[in-house]
Amino acid sequence: MADPTRLHAYEMATLLRSGEASSRQLTEAHLAVAEKQNRALNAWLAIDREAALAQADVADMRIAEARRSGADALARLHPLCGVPVGLKDLVSVKGGQATAGSKILEGYRAPFDATVTARLREAGAVIMGKTNMDEFAMGSSTEHSAYGPTANPWNLGRVPGGSSGGSAAAVAAYHAPVCIGTDTGGSIRQPGSMCGVVGMKPTYGRVSRYGIVAFASSLDQIGPFGRDARDAAALLHAVSGRDERDATSAPVPVPAELLDLPSSDDEAAAYLKGLRIALPKEYFVAGMDPGVAARIHEAVATMEQAGAIVEEVSLPHTEYGLAAYYIIAPAEASSNLARFDGVRFGLNDRTSGEFIADYLRTRGAGFGPEVKRRVMLGTYALSAGYYDAYYLKAQKVRTLIKSDFDAVWAAGFDAICAPTSPVTAFPLGAKLQDPVAMYLVDACTLPLNLAGLPGMSIPAGLADGLPVGLQVIGAPWSELSMLRLARAYEGITARAPWRALEPAELELTDDPTTPSPIERMERLTATSAGAGDQSKRT
Repeated sequence: MADPTRLHAYEMATLLRSGEASSRQLTEAHLAVAEKQNRALNAWLAIDREAALAQADVADMRIAEARRSGADALARLHPLCGVPVGLKDLVSVKGGQATAGSKILEGYRAPFDATVTARLREAGAVIMGKTNMDEFAMGSSTEHSAYGPTANPWNLGRVPGGSSGGSAAAVAAYHAPVCIGTDTGGSIRQPGSMCGVVGMKPTYGRVSRYGIVAFASSLDQIGPFGRDARDAAALLHAVSGRDERDATSAPVPVPAELLDLPSSDDEAAAYLKGLRIALPKEYFVAGMDPGVAARIHEAVATMEQAGAIVEEVSLPHTEYGLAAYYIIAPAEASSNLARFDGVRFGLNDRTSGEFIADYLRTRGAGFGPEVKRRVMLGTYALSAGYYDAYYLKAQKVRTLIKSDFDAVWAAGFDAICAPTSPVTAFPLGAKLQDPVAMYLVDACTLPLNLAGLPGMSIPAGLADGLPVGLQVIGAPWSELSMLRLARAYEGITARAPWRALEPAELELTDDPTTPSPIERMERLTATSAGAGDQSKRT
């Protein structure tokens, strides 16, 4: 067997069913790599070796029993049975941590499984542990984690994107073939783009949010990371479906065809013939890296050569998306995060014996600066005298943004293609002192969350040695069509030289002398402080 960590999940499924590999072998191989390289990447906040191996043994028994029962029983096994999976650290796993990247939840142990977790267990997947993230999913770089930033395997001095940067980096670094992330304004797609992996945000309501630590409830959605469309489709299939415990989960059937994407590149490519693709001019924003724009135009041209019909369209209210999002999301966050009061769970500081003083002290120590910034913004937007001027107006803009997309579907387009991120992975620390510059990184992704639409990022080559993501946007509940398009693009670019490349600095993660991202940030902070002192003396 080749290096197990380089196998796709669907390849692992074939080996497991034939008996050529065991889930324990696959799990041990991935655990070993993740444990060895995590110091240099900080992609994982918790790796549970004991629990993962126990789950792997159970999966091996399930597969062995199915093999004894015959071909039909093997066929009924989910493709993820016995396959290692990582979870973003805001997904509840009974008895395990769920910090949401925050000190205020340090030491908290979830008393139940999230629906996503329960469905992965039902499928027989092996949960390796929890991945790093921006605190309460508020960020675009995974630098706002209370447990230190994550490094990008393509360049260890750069961010992996965020807020699901740990999951994206873990998949890119071959620590797990698939991982779960969440997307509130681009937090799956943007790190997927920056780490060169597939990342999908499904339609709002496709996946239950029960057991997920909330950021903005009308925007949050759980979705898959994988190294190709077939793996992402298998993970989406495993976790999707109606859940009575989540009133926002939709009673929409999960397409069985998610597990039948073509294995043949030629068969996959045929899907593009006659497909109508819209190219929105507003998504090529001012300040976009020229290399990013070039890769996106090349990708669209390649699909056009394969038979797709590409037409430019206008989504005129896109320019208001950023402003609307940063009113609605903080407003919902200020409400959701009110529950962290130092009384019921997580951090508590009761040194004064006075409730209000202890409440303020707990939240002051437990929340990081970005969370405090957004809670204050949201509380202000919801306050008397400002609700109509800000929050209500932002909701009206949200409706206009959705109507722009509705017009594209009404015109008969099958999909929209656009850049995922206007820039490639930027250096650690580069945008921390400028929140607005950080927010602008999500300009191409957050309109979909406002509209509740599905979107995904697929690798589209490199710019200056760093990954570029092509964003595919679909009509509501069109995840299957989007994944078929993604698989078709994989088919027509299968022989592209960049497809064979591994992350450029991945080998450095095996070296124990390689600085961790925490150490890199400490050096940057020290250098910045020294420069400030020198400036004052001058």
